[in-house]
Amino acid sequence: MKRTLSILLALMMALCLFPAAVAEEGDIVILYTNDVHCAVDDNLGYAALAAYKAEMIESGNAVALVDAGDAIQGQPVGTLSKGGFIVDIMEFVGYDVAVPGNHEFDYGMDVFLDIAANTDYPYLSANFVSLETGEPVLDAYTIMDLAGKKVAFVGICTPRTITSSTPAYFQNEEGEFIYGFCQDDTGEGLYAAVQKAIDDARAEGADYVIGVAHLGIEIGCSPWMSTEVIANTTGMDAVLDGHSHSIIEQELVDNKDGQDVVLTSTGTALAAIGVLTIDAEGGIASKLVTDYEPRDEKTVAFVDDIKAQLEDELNTVVASSDVDLVIYAPENPEVRVIRNLETNLGDLCADAYRSVSGADVAFVNGGGIRANIAAGDVTYGDIITVHPYGNELCMVETTGQQILDALEMGSRNAPDENGGFLQVSGLTYEINLNVESTVEVDENGMFVGVAGERRVQNVTIGGEPLDPEATYTLASHNYMLKNGGDGFNMFVDDPLILEDVMLDNQVLITYITETLGGAVGDAYAEPYGEGRIVIIPKE
Repeated sequence: MKRTLSILLALMMALCLFPAAVAEEGDIVILYTNDVHCAVDDNLGYAALAAYKAEMIESGNAVALVDAGDAIQGQPVGTLSKGGFIVDIMEFVGYDVAVPGNHEFDYGMDVFLDIAANTDYPYLSANFVSLETGEPVLDAYTIMDLAGKKVAFVGICTPRTITSSTPAYFQNEEGEFIYGFCQDDTGEGLYAAVQKAIDDARAEGADYVIGVAHLGIEIGCSPWMSTEVIANTTGMDAVLDGHSHSIIEQELVDNKDGQDVVLTSTGTALAAIGVLTIDAEGGIASKLVTDYEPRDEKTVAFVDDIKAQLEDELNTVVASSDVDLVIYAPENPEVRVIRNLETNLGDLCADAYRSVSGADVAFVNGGGIRANIAAGDVTYGDIITVHPYGNELCMVETTGQQILDALEMGSRNAPDENGGFLQVSGLTYEINLNVESTVEVDENGMFVGVAGERRVQNVTIGGEPLDPEATYTLASHNYMLKNGGDGFNMFVDDPLILEDVMLDNQVLITYITETLGGAVGDAYAEPYGEGRIVIIPKE
């Protein structure tokens, strides 16, 4: 991962058309991170961030440090502490502002709200609202005095949070949504919420308004992409973006009045430190720092102490593998093929659910399988990194028609990436890319129906053609079967045969140790799986 990100960032820097912003004494310097995903000492790590922050302060600049979301989930240090250790590190480094990404909610609403209420830095969001009161759950913005200027930070969350975290976390016990993110499908609700926060901050005397956004620029994020929010609002000077792991050193985007707004994003996993500089004349420019050697020793010691608390458990060898198990393309390790193609690790994870449950069919969403497993010893830490969310095994009784609907929902973005792309066990299917998807979803991204021809074809279960009228048992996790994760709401009312019986990482350990005898063998040797999913290319 480090090597891949380093190469990608080096290429980006070589091709960048914008001059790097250089902070001079007395400037306002806003340091920013996004999508760190628990990479506490990967790449630059928090120790380099702390050292760079100290250098900027020592150079006479007014410094703020902000995070644009998805910090507390992604590796065992987050999973085993439900984000607590990451918050401890962020407080130690001295963050001033954070915005919840979709993965800040992965440990449940109560956990996130407790974190937000007790951190040294505020969590902000203009569009995370209580549907019961109509009011924002968090402060929409905060204003800091920096170098004699008032700098407002406006928090913006992706409305996709509803389906890219666990939908049930935003619902009451009756399954009614009680939280929302202004997710109407026109984008107008989000734009209005952001504009109100900008206007309120300006009315309070803000000289500059900086959007701290977890929105992304992937087309699947539309109409809520950061570029679209900029284009439909006025009054922001810059947007520090996250969510799509994009590397944007500096892009100028026209706002609603045709004025330039700086858009920037650091990628992921602290491969870069974002530096937004506001000079004495009001000029705004950004750069990405990717090569920085100093490390703050106190931060190194603090992180090492946390890692030591986890080390024994994480380093316990629980299995072995004779083959490399992949979510990234072996020929291009920047491409997450788990989200649009079958892979051997996808097969393994789906097989684990089906084996442990005894179901006819098992599904695992590609976005829930997060890391490769290299051949050799497999540790508990490796398994948690593959399945970091703590989802739990469930099994329902469902119909063939609902299975067809789910396959159609999961394939709707193919050949593009989709975290809801389904890896399968006990089932085979084809995706005909010559048929455009006609899946319909509601304003929350939840499945509504299929309006026309289906692109999923020739589905078999146990070697026989799927019968839409027949009843099958389906295993997956609570995220999908009970909570409608990734928009798969077609199963939430099905009879539960097994409910929350085992954590996803333990399901995988159990399958490898008890069914496979402790070792993943040659049956999983082919990186692109055994042909359960066939893609018919577009002619």
